[in-house]
Amino acid sequence: MDTFDRISSLVTSSNCDLLGVADLTIAQDAVRDQGGSVVADFPRAISIGIILPHAIVDQLPNRSDRAVAVNYLSHAYAVINQRLDTVASQVGSVLQRDGYKALPIPAAERSDDQRICAVFSHKLAAHLAGLGWIGKSCLLVTPQAGPRVRWTSVLTDAPLAATGAPTEERCGHCTECVDICPVNAFTGRPFRADEPRSVRYDAKKCAEYFQDMRRGSGLAVCGLCLYVCPRGRRW
Repeated sequence: MDTFDRISSLVTSSNCDLLGVADLTIAQDAVRDQGGSVVADFPRAISIGIILPHAIVDQLPNRSDRAVAVNYLSHAYAVINQRLDTVASQVGSVLQRDGYKALPIPAAERSDDQRICAVFSHKLAAHLAGLGWIGKSCLLVTPQAGPRVRWTSVLTDAPLAATGAPTEERCGHCTECVDICPVNAFTGRPFRADEPRSVRYDAKKCAEYFQDMRRGSGLAVCGLCLYVCPRGRRW
């Protein structure tokens, strides 16, 4: 069993749903701009995704109900992020034992408060691995579950073959995620690799909205763009 087969077996046995390998060299400038040379020196990324519980996501319009918010923050956020971090660590160990470099990236940790971003984009890795496309909400939209997926990535120099190529955007004229946003954070502009995120998404509006919610109820839950996407909804 080769390295990728062992990784695939591990990811499957950990009940993860999506796995891909991305060639990062075609987006090296974007990777370096976000995270610097520490991440940009890695030529490949292993992308791992877990589909969120639909029964929880479908309750997001009722997120003002504390029970709904608590369940989402637990089982559709914290628990799944921990599962992803655990499997990323295990994948990193497989790669390292095989003699390769491996850098697991936390599933949900911000590294830059000014730009409101992590050190590396999991969505970019999944997109480059052929697992989906970047929607108008700046979420990665998959054929299997729309944007209802959380991701992690393991950067590596292992000579793994890319599992796909960037998927072309398939949102068409749909603007449901743009229209439902309570703070109008999305411009509706389709994703283009040569444009900054700011032309599509005002991350500061989202961050301030979450701060306001925390000052109010103590719980910050939105996810309406996640909920409403026709590619993922079950209603």
